[in-house]
Amino acid sequence: MSSERRVIQESTRRVLLKDFLVRESARAGFGGLDITRTPMGTRVTLICERPGILIGHRGELIKRLTEDIHARFQLDNPQIEVQEERQPSLNAQLMSAKLASTLERGWHFRRAGHSTVRRIMEAGARGCQVILSGKLTGERHRTERFKAGMIKYCGEAVHLWMDKGFSPARLKPGVIGVNVWIMRASAKLPDEIVVKGADLPAKVAPAELPPVEEPAAVVPAAAPDLPEVPL
Repeated sequence: MSSERRVIQESTRRVLLKDFLVRESARAGFGGLDITRTPMGTRVTLICERPGILIGHRGELIKRLTEDIHARFQLDNPQIEVQEERQPSLNAQLMSAKLASTLERGWHFRRAGHSTVRRIMEAGARGCQVILSGKLTGERHRTERFKAGMIKYCGEAVHLWMDKGFSPARLKPGVIGVNVWIMRASAKLPDEIVVKGADLPAKVAPAELPPVEEPAAVVPAAAPDLPEVPL
């Protein structure tokens, strides 16, 4: 098998595995996925808002999920780890799923978008953007954006500090795509320069200066007596 075909098959397997895990962990609040190959096998790390729902009583559900993954995708010794999301309001995937669920319950898209942006910013994010695209009010497709704070669209800062999530909202007029972008609170942009010592208090000059000592007068030395030269 050629290397190109092997790369394509591996990427396809990863996409199908992600879709399968998103469906299986929807009730637990899917917040992210990381697949890593190790010498012991394939390690799959799931980030969930409620990991207890996915693990089950005495780990029965997670064992069954591991067996299903091994049978469906032929992974070598799959190992599933479940991590709890400590700050769900700063997880873009979780917030996009919550916003999609809110739209499906009948909320107006403007009210839901502004409420999501406000919740994210109150959690401490440096910036966020919510993009809703689809049949929002009529038969024609349109896009609405709700933004607050600072957002980066290109460059290294996007890969380091931006978190993106997508979820579909299935309504009667059609499907609405929900995109959520969040800039993390710990983001350090390259144009932000910190001068060392700028936060230190300035030194206050004393109110009264000490008296200046006048230098002692210098008395010129007397010129030596020269002998008279006869003419």
